[in-house]
Amino acid sequence: MSSALIRYAPLGLLAIAWELIARLGLVSSSALPPLSKVVVSWFGLLQSGELVTNGVASLYRGSAGLLLAVVIGAALGIVMAWWRPVNALVSPLVEMFYPMPKSALIPVTAVWLGFGDGSKILLIFLGCMLPVTLGAFNGARASDRMLVWSARSMGASRPRMLWDVVVPSALPEMLNGIRTAIALAFILLVSSELIVARQGLGYLIGYLGADGAYAPMFAVVLTVAFLGFAADRLYMQVVRRVLAWRD
Repeated sequence: MSSALIRYAPLGLLAIAWELIARLGLVSSSALPPLSKVVVSWFGLLQSGELVTNGVASLYRGSAGLLLAVVIGAALGIVMAWWRPVNALVSPLVEMFYPMPKSALIPVTAVWLGFGDGSKILLIFLGCMLPVTLGAFNGARASDRMLVWSARSMGASRPRMLWDVVVPSALPEMLNGIRTAIALAFILLVSSELIVARQGLGYLIGYLGADGAYAPMFAVVLTVAFLGFAADRLYMQVVRRVLAWRD
């Protein structure tokens, strides 16, 4: 408990500084409302149901796109590392699209699938698949060759070697790629909802900001920040359990 308090003490200091800066007039309260007003606005949004409705829509889109990215990206990365023809075919595409800003795909997916859930899910899938693919690929390529040869000499089939040797070896790097994909999913989700959505937390931020309701807008921004933080912390707990066998 004490270590957790020390670790997250900067957040408390930031909250105090925010309140003081706004109350003392160092920054215009219209541009930076006091944190206490933001908290009151957060409860108001929660009571009205706007935060819950838009939050559920955003979490559905983000979870669906991320799940597809993890499943397909992990399988693709391992297959690329295990079969050279697949690597030769797919690797140039991965190298070309990885440096591209994923937000550039927002208008493309909107043209393809409109303003509904489909365009956001597709955007998150396309943007988050590459970190997972590269993590799985690098992890699988780093598999201990001695273990592979040992499994082969003991008569293990190719699929059995893939499952028993390559996948466990690829797991740490792949899990790091998934962590990157989680953060990227929140970025792409809010960015796309700000531009091409009629529902969601990103849409709510843009709507409230355009209406001049800055305290509620900051409340939604903080909600997104804490959702991302909670998702990362929860994921790290899962990773520790999954990789417990390495200890």
